[in-house]
Amino acid sequence: MLPIAVAGTARLGQNRGMAQPGAVRSIEELRQIYRSPSQGALDKVIDRLDGHCRTFIEHSPFLILATAARDGGCDVSPKGGPPGFVQVIDDHHVALADLSGNNRLDSMQNLLSNRGVAILFMIPGLDETLRVNGEATISTDPQLRERCRVESKTPHVVVLIDVAEAYIHCAKALRRGGVWSPDSWPDVGNMPSVACMLKDHVNARGVSADQLEVALEADYARTLWEPGGGE
Repeated sequence: MLPIAVAGTARLGQNRGMAQPGAVRSIEELRQIYRSPSQGALDKVIDRLDGHCRTFIEHSPFLILATAARDGGCDVSPKGGPPGFVQVIDDHHVALADLSGNNRLDSMQNLLSNRGVAILFMIPGLDETLRVNGEATISTDPQLRERCRVESKTPHVVVLIDVAEAYIHCAKALRRGGVWSPDSWPDVGNMPSVACMLKDHVNARGVSADQLEVALEADYARTLWEPGGGE
C-alpha cells in the first residue's frame, strides 16, 4: 500500500446544468454539421465475433473498457496482459480476467447497475482498432476463472461480455496522434513526474515525490500479475 491518504473525491456531475454557448441539443442539429455515414461504415458492423475478430483479440495485449452507471456517471479503464489474455468463449462471448488495480472498483460498480459496455481492442503497431459493444456480467464461476488464467494466476473475478456488435475502427485517430511512431512522441522531459502529480493530487504531506515514486514501483513489482481482489 502506498504511504499516502486520499484527501477527497471530486463530485461527479457537480457542473451539470451549466449553460454552454453553442451547445448542440438534438440529432437534427448534429446532422446539420455532419454528413451521413457511408454505407460501408454501417455495413461493417457485425453481431458476432467472426474469425477476423477472434484473430484480432488473440493478438491484442491491451484494451480500454468503458462503462456507465445508471445515473450517467462514466468510467474508462485500461486493461492489459500478454496477447490473448482475453478469452474468446464463442461467437458471442469474451471473458476478461480482472487483475490487480486500485480497488476503487469503478467499472465493477457500474456493471452492477448498468451492464452496458464498450471495448476498444488495440494491437501495438496497428493503427486500426477493434470495437466490441455488449453487456457484461461479473462472474466467479470456477470453470470460467480457470479458463482465464493469466501468467499462471487464476483470477478471483472474470468479466463476461455478451457481444452485441463488433467492427473494425478506422486508423485516423491513432495516425493523427502518431501513437506508434516514436519520432512523433512529445518530449516529456519538461513535465513533472507522475509521482509529483500524484503527490499534489492526494495532498500527500510528509512524503517526497522521490519516496512516492519508489513506493509506486515497489507496488507495481509486487502486484503486477496478481488477480484483483483478495490482496
